[in-house]
Amino acid sequence: MKPGIHPTWYPNAQVICACGNTWTTGATVPVIRTDVCSKCHPFFTGEQRIVDKEGQVDRFMRRLSARDEAYLKARAERAQRRKRKQAVIEVVEEPEEILERLEGEEEAS
Repeated sequence: MKPGIHPTWYPNAQVICACGNTWTTGATVPVIRTDVCSKCHPFFTGEQRIVDKEGQVDRFMRRLSARDEAYLKARAERAQRRKRKQAVIEVVEEPEEILERLEGEEEAS
């Protein structure tokens, strides 16, 4: 090996997780800080937890709620259109009533 080109090796480097778990390992830096480890990662713990990276989860949840709101609004509008259409259908006279009215007008003339 060439002297002077390799980083310093720390055989007892301390690894510190955000959950508080610590352990030692070999590394080229004396202290390593990490967000998740095998003690708190959802894959290893089996719990359902979302690890947020730069607000991506919040952005996704906003998009999801906006989609749900748009769906509910469209559904309500369809229901209103259906009610108006039904009201128009009920207002229209029956064919027999129209014929009776026309016959009454012919007799009057």
